[in-house]
Amino acid sequence: MVWKNLPRFLLLLLVILSLFGFLGIKKKGKQLVQEKAEAVAEQREAVNVVVLEIKPVLLRDRINLPGSIEAWQKLELLAKVAGTVEEILVTEGDLVEEGAILARIEDDDYRIALQSAKASWTLAKAELQRVQTMHARGIAPQAEMENLNARFLTAQAALDDATLKLSRCTIKAPVAGVISRLDAKPGLLLSVADPVAEILQMEKVKAVVGIPESDVVALREIDEINLEIKALGDKIFVGRKHFLAPSPESNAHVYRLELAVANLDYSILPGMFVRADIVKKENDRALAVPLYAVINRNEEQFLYLEVDGRVQKQPVKLGIMDGWMVGVTAGLATGDRVVIEGHRDVEDGQQVRVVRSLSSLEAP
Repeated sequence: MVWKNLPRFLLLLLVILSLFGFLGIKKKGKQLVQEKAEAVAEQREAVNVVVLEIKPVLLRDRINLPGSIEAWQKLELLAKVAGTVEEILVTEGDLVEEGAILARIEDDDYRIALQSAKASWTLAKAELQRVQTMHARGIAPQAEMENLNARFLTAQAALDDATLKLSRCTIKAPVAGVISRLDAKPGLLLSVADPVAEILQMEKVKAVVGIPESDVVALREIDEINLEIKALGDKIFVGRKHFLAPSPESNAHVYRLELAVANLDYSILPGMFVRADIVKKENDRALAVPLYAVINRNEEQFLYLEVDGRVQKQPVKLGIMDGWMVGVTAGLATGDRVVIEGHRDVEDGQQVRVVRSLSSLEAP
């Protein structure tokens, strides 16, 4: 029986020996390739490099979004009484204070109505006082006094109405602002609710920015945002959160954010383009490198570290970007010396010559 199965055992043994031989040859091949690569690296001339010594730095997770300026409030002034425009005291673009007179409507008819109301009120008052005296003596009945009192109150209401209508012939600015549009013209016959002018309230303005859905939660924790206005020489203004829409304005899932911006000198104008620099969070102990120092090859991200005159390949995991710097969340430690120039001219293990060592970087 043993002799019968012997060929099978020999065949199995031969297969196992062949497999071990193949693995050994493959391992030896890899070793030879590695040794050859090290030998080539040894023979290569040392490459000049610049290194950055890694230290914790401040890194901000930020987004930069476009927006535009709107007036804080836009008021449409309407005529409250009918009449012909007699005088216009402002022009479009004028800056007006609250209560400033903008226009006048001819008031002759309203003055006559006021005089008539005053006369009726005076008569009603005198009659009421006379009857009150007589009622106190028991001469006039209670019903007559109540009737005259009602007549007096009606005359008082008519007087108040006539006084109010006359005052409305003088059109005043309800708020301080800029006259952006002037509809009324001298000689124009206005009806009640006809447009007179439009005033933009601009002592403060609104910067309106569309916030992507993914950043809405972070925005709830932010109160102030820096705004850059290119039209004013890239000047930076501080915007304070005024309103964040509870629902998106469009199918793009962009939420309206309104920021209040002080504008006492009226230099910021509606329609100006702004860039909002929104810092979602900060890390003052981040390890970061220039983005250009990271090498992407075969779906792998790595850096070259300088160790005792040679470069060492170091795979890394990247985090947030802040401008041209990128945070490294794994694979890097404080004190490491990262090759930031000359790193694309070297291979792992190659000799290098450090011509400059930096402890910090300035923006390029």
